[in-house]
Amino acid sequence: MPVDERWETFLPVPAVQNHAANLTVLPSGEVGCVWFGGTQEGMSDISVWFSRLSGSAWSEPVRLSDDPARSEQNPLLFPTPSGDLWLLYTAQHFGNQDTAEVRLRVSADGGVTWSPPRTLFPSSDAGGVFIRQPVEVLPSGRWLLPIFRCPRTPGARWVGDHDTSAVMISDDEGGSWRERPVPSSTGLVHMNVHRLPDGRLLALFRSRRADWIHSSCSLDEGETWSAPVPTELPNNNSSIQYVPLRDGRLALVYNHSSAADATDRRDSLYDEIDDGGDTAAQPPGRAFWGAPRAPMTLAFSSDGGRTWPDRHDLEVGDGYCLTNNSRDGLNRELSYPSIQQTPDGRLHIAYTHHRKAIKYLQLPPDDSRG
Repeated sequence: MPVDERWETFLPVPAVQNHAANLTVLPSGEVGCVWFGGTQEGMSDISVWFSRLSGSAWSEPVRLSDDPARSEQNPLLFPTPSGDLWLLYTAQHFGNQDTAEVRLRVSADGGVTWSPPRTLFPSSDAGGVFIRQPVEVLPSGRWLLPIFRCPRTPGARWVGDHDTSAVMISDDEGGSWRERPVPSSTGLVHMNVHRLPDGRLLALFRSRRADWIHSSCSLDEGETWSAPVPTELPNNNSSIQYVPLRDGRLALVYNHSSAADATDRRDSLYDEIDDGGDTAAQPPGRAFWGAPRAPMTLAFSSDGGRTWPDRHDLEVGDGYCLTNNSRDGLNRELSYPSIQQTPDGRLHIAYTHHRKAIKYLQLPPDDSRG
């Protein structure tokens, strides 16, 4: 592929449903992608899959998790400063995110072979713990891993009303961790953290209320955080991701839509799954599910995330997501984007396409406007 061309393709996928891609630059310099696939999110056949971009072709995906009792979701890859490659992902019972734990596998050869999985952050009586966004390594050597807590409500199924965000901090390269909560973050999840050139840590959040992307800052390496406030950009209770660019701007991929664009709503993300339990489905609450997951938009900020005036739709559609059904082609969402910039300046973007495939887009250095 010539370096001056925009390139779109689909990754080879192994399952009926494929969702929640995350990109990273591997120790080899190749771009790697992990996601989860199976019959439907929340089912026990949902596993983590891995592919790498070699030249102009994505490799056949390799399964990296296979717990027959849990749905394994939201994977991310973390190339550690020491040269190891970490795989982090969640594991839950059915659609009960309040049972989720975070698991870890480690590769010392760039993702060819992996250690057995182990639980890094277990669930507790209070609820589950979830991840989505990459680890941020600070100049001091500190690691920050954003998490969100999914509390348990006695007698009712999880619907996301009370989720809160925090960062796990490690000052010994993952040997030990301590949790620092984000104040006033109820309903704000998928915390995406990067250090900006001025030394600030900027966090952007998905909103369970499907209203706005929110932002928060830390001035002390993640020890304390400001209360999140809405940005000018809408959010539809779906994932976002941003990355600082080498030219000083920030690039964000997200759905430019919110509950204000919805024609209907669903009770929860997992309202099509019956786990046979004795907990009751909870009526619609503060968390808004079903807002359109489209268009897929790329936005830029030149003032450290304060404003995002430069916006471009990468793909448009109706974003129908009142069902997670991929088998019959009922879901039409464009969602869960991931973005990376490689040293050559190119932007790499991957996202869910109708919950059936992972779409990949590459923009050349001189055309990062989308």
